[in-house]
Amino acid sequence: MSGVEHLGLFIVAGLLLNLTPGPDVLFVVSQSLRAGRRAGMVAALGVAAGIFVHILAAGLGLSAVLASSATAFTVLKWLGVAYLLYVGWTLLGFRTLANATEKIANYTAATRSEGQIDYKKIAWQGFWTNALNPKVALFFLAFVPQFISADAANKPLTFVLLGLLFNLNALPVNLGYALLAAWAGARLQRWRGGIRWFERLAGTLFIGFGLKLALAHSPSP
Repeated sequence: MSGVEHLGLFIVAGLLLNLTPGPDVLFVVSQSLRAGRRAGMVAALGVAAGIFVHILAAGLGLSAVLASSATAFTVLKWLGVAYLLYVGWTLLGFRTLANATEKIANYTAATRSEGQIDYKKIAWQGFWTNALNPKVALFFLAFVPQFISADAANKPLTFVLLGLLFNLNALPVNLGYALLAAWAGARLQRWRGGIRWFERLAGTLFIGFGLKLALAHSPSP
């Protein structure tokens, strides 16, 4: 790829980074366990769509604004915190606050049949889980430029192409997590309360991710 340095290293590093569990992986796994393989795969596609937002924003220079503006970072950060805490809250079973709106990820073992699962909702949830995370935008700004050569003819275009390649590498990883979780979910069904136990664990982890994001500081300009 013209204008790119160490492409092989970029691909390997990207795969290793995508294998590291985070909010995206947790969301994909939780949907597969609760609603089956197809739900997990749809969740992975939603996450991939969210990554496109950060790629295009970085290519257009919007992520640089986020990195240099404490206000922009703070606004997006707290939107992401609120969303992660809400997902965690509903997974833990505290649904009082969700009565006025659609309940997020409210799928149980009894709703695993295809006709009872709202795949569009799952896709949107995966999208927002990634798109509202300012750390993803900052990650692209820090990681991708290391592989763009100084004499690249069109640096923004090269950045976007590398971002697309990173997302392409991430998708099979998330799909793999979805398939593995679906396989595990089928066996958890034999354990009474297994899915509910995982929901509570996932809810706790989502709240943990939300609190971790809340403590994140805006990067120095």
